[in-house]
Amino acid sequence: MDTPRTEAPTGDIVLHRPTVPARQLVLLFHGVGAGPEGFQPLGPALARDDRWVVAVRSPFASDVGAGWQWFSVQGVTETNRAGRIGEVMPRFAGTVRRWQAHTGLAAAHTVLAGFSQGAIMSLESTQAGEPLAARVVAMSGRFAVAPRHAPAGVVWRFIHGDHDPVIDAAHSTQAAAQLRALGADARADVLPGLGHGIDPRALARLVAALDEGAGA
Repeated sequence: MDTPRTEAPTGDIVLHRPTVPARQLVLLFHGVGAGPEGFQPLGPALARDDRWVVAVRSPFASDVGAGWQWFSVQGVTETNRAGRIGEVMPRFAGTVRRWQAHTGLAAAHTVLAGFSQGAIMSLESTQAGEPLAARVVAMSGRFAVAPRHAPAGVVWRFIHGDHDPVIDAAHSTQAAAQLRALGADARADVLPGLGHGIDPRALARLVAALDEGAGA
């Protein structure tokens, strides 16, 4: 695997470059107050010869300490969360499309894999216009509001700890059930004892979700 390096000027980090013609682009989106470097330990597990793996940096400095964010969580409520996401969604979509242009891989070969706020942005992107990816893997995340539609061809995988004190795992199980009711391929894995984080079990499920999408 290539040595991870930062892509100027965005701050995104390429964790793996394909060594054969690429079949999959995996974009990783971190949580609020974190950064793309937090995904670096996962790089070796996610690498495949035919896969790009890129950890994306959120565009704005976090207002709750160090790190970065897509939208502020200061004073966020069930009422105003969707509006904050909507304001920044064009920038999120632009980031995805920039990497698709850079790698030559279209939405059909793209996976959005997000943790916490990164999962929120990835999930909500499926409700805003043409889908950006064929697969979304949400770790410790949620929709801003219950999914309203399930675009054809999009697969959803939810990974969540049942001891998450930040975002209740019920958000994942309920979203997966709603998406299935809308005719989608959606599944939620709830991991006993896991809090708001990614442990070896969650990583194994992430790897499986990516390999499933790559036709492994």
